[in-house]
Amino acid sequence: MKRLTTWLLGVASLCATATAQENPKVDLRIEARGDLQNELIDGNVVDANTGFRGKQLNLRLNGNINDSWSYVYRQRMGKPNADASYFDAVDHINLTYTTGAWSFTGGKQTVAVGGYEYDRAPIDFYFGSEYWYNMACYQWGVNAKYNLGTESNDALMLQVVQSPFRNVSPEMFSYNLLWSGSHGWIDILHSVNMVEYLPGKFVNFIALGHQFNMGDFKLQLDWMNRSEMENFHFDDFSIMADLSWSASDKLNVYGKMSYDINDGNMADYCVLPGTELTRVGAGVEYFPIEGSSDIRLHGAYSFAWGKNTNPYGSVWGDQSFLTLGVTWRMSILKR
Repeated sequence: MKRLTTWLLGVASLCATATAQENPKVDLRIEARGDLQNELIDGNVVDANTGFRGKQLNLRLNGNINDSWSYVYRQRMGKPNADASYFDAVDHINLTYTTGAWSFTGGKQTVAVGGYEYDRAPIDFYFGSEYWYNMACYQWGVNAKYNLGTESNDALMLQVVQSPFRNVSPEMFSYNLLWSGSHGWIDILHSVNMVEYLPGKFVNFIALGHQFNMGDFKLQLDWMNRSEMENFHFDDFSIMADLSWSASDKLNVYGKMSYDINDGNMADYCVLPGTELTRVGAGVEYFPIEGSSDIRLHGAYSFAWGKNTNPYGSVWGDQSFLTLGVTWRMSILKR
């Protein structure tokens, strides 16, 4: 704890120095989440995923150096495992240069894959598809983004990053094209991705994410197809649907389902061949502070059935999962 406090004070000191520069904008925050949860598989308690758990502890730092340069930094406190490096626990650390309708970013960033479930940060995620849990979505690379200049905020992003499957070989890459836009009652996150799963061999992603805005209701529908380039087919995909209702400024209620299937695509490391899983659930979020989302209470329950051939998977047949928790976001420095 002493080491963490000293480090935070050092970062705050650097930020204070930065605010003396021209056009300073600095936002330093800590966000944390803790849950009480219970997982059952075939009626048996899963001890490793039951009881009180610290789910997330993140340090976030972002801001503008001037009108053209901006930066983002998000650090998960603690290493993923004993052999991990410091940067393995960094989700985002990148620098962006913006000129007119163009922006160029370099550093560690989210792999540009479409879909709204995929786009959700882990601290805001309660349960989901098998695909979501197995996608290593934070990788080093570069991207170029062009704002189309329409009222719908349409933008195209071309990105080259390390492959999410780089644990097979570090010299593999992912080539991604993402189209995002907001069209009043419908928002979109669509992508086409060429992801290296073995040196010189690619799996193709086609991700179509849609969000339908209907007053106090919001419906998110995603379809993610995965296919070998040498043998294109439509028997390896995931479908996700999330319907939420903003009952008031303080209360949000939602229901969710996901379906994962892989009927033989050996190039897919997210949903393994022979897997077919369905998961359904519902939850509630409550924000006790008027006009603020800095504190959030949640409760969620899900049930899954089917078959998972991944011995290290996250979603299983006859699996029930209950979580109750609180998330809080604390501002340290904002200038």
